[in-house]
Amino acid sequence: FPLLRALQSGVESTATGVILAIDYGLKRLGLALSDEHGVTSRPFATWTRVNRRRDLARLRELVREHAVRRIVVGLPLHLDGRPSEMSEEAKAFAARVERALGIPVEMMDERLSSWEAEQALAATKSTAPSRRGRTQHSRSRRKGPLDDVAAAVILRDYLDRARSQAGAPD
Repeated sequence: FPLLRALQSGVESTATGVILAIDYGLKRLGLALSDEHGVTSRPFATWTRVNRRRDLARLRELVREHAVRRIVVGLPLHLDGRPSEMSEEAKAFAARVERALGIPVEMMDERLSSWEAEQALAATKSTAPSRRGRTQHSRSRRKGPLDDVAAAVILRDYLDRARSQAGAPD
């Protein structure tokens, strides 16, 4: 019972309601939501970006509908920890979201989240019944669903970090 363990470990005192994670991209936003206790992470949707105003309006509506209390935006870094070309863009996006929606926005290292999402998707597909003679899907055909799964990985890592900082046993 993950919720019971979370409550027993004191996580409820640090839980701030539903948390939204965003895997930011120039063309798409991958979205994931936590439960209201900040215990679980699940992929929610992948949105194709329209423009700043429309993207913020859609996020505002999502925040309202799901009672989101905090947002986590993935921070793209190189494997060695240096900022990537997209780091400043993601930080600027996070600042715009925080100003526009008036709720806390934090950055979370997203190194390997897309790779991990792809591995999880591949593992899921490998357990599905195979069709003889069918070839592996190309990465480009699978790209759409990866954005929300990557956001769920970012959120899971954020929740794990929050639990460990609260002194909860792993």
